[in-house]
Amino acid sequence: MHTAGSKSFACAAQAEEASSGQKVGRLQLFDITHRKKDGTPMSSEAAEIMEKLKDKKAEYEATASTDSSVNFEDIDNKIINEVLGPERYGRVRFQGSGVNPTQYFGSTSHQYMPSGSQSQAEVQRLKDQIVQIQASIDEQISQLRAEAAAREAEAAAREAEQNRKYNELQQQLQSMMTMFHQFQNPPS
Repeated sequence: MHTAGSKSFACAAQAEEASSGQKVGRLQLFDITHRKKDGTPMSSEAAEIMEKLKDKKAEYEATASTDSSVNFEDIDNKIINEVLGPERYGRVRFQGSGVNPTQYFGSTSHQYMPSGSQSQAEVQRLKDQIVQIQASIDEQISQLRAEAAAREAEAAAREAEQNRKYNELQQQLQSMMTMFHQFQNPPS
């Protein structure tokens, strides 16, 4: 197990941040501090952990691509926590007792759970989504009722037209029968 002091840990983090221009995440730091100069893992344990971290990251990224509620900034912390377990106060795993986790990663209390405002925002987003779905359903129901009423009105109009034609034909038949009787029985 590699137990570099806080100085090498801090140097590795600062060197990486200087070269990339971005803040180094916990996964990146683990990777940087557990590889030899030739790029191979320091130990078989480190190699095994790196593989688990890589698999978990792929798993989380697949979930994050379909689930908008996953916060990308928290993924590294969640993965490290799942694979390595929660950090004990006063040291960063594999970094000796001189490195305090909050020194490099900030307070851990808000990193593993969404903040209250994030939770409220997510709840509000879901409520808004429900309201939109309900409005859409109400609109569809109104549209279906209007279509049903229009069909009923058309059916009633067709029936009225058929009744009118039937009555007309009955009258024509009646007048023809009257003419036929008069023709057969002419007045004397």
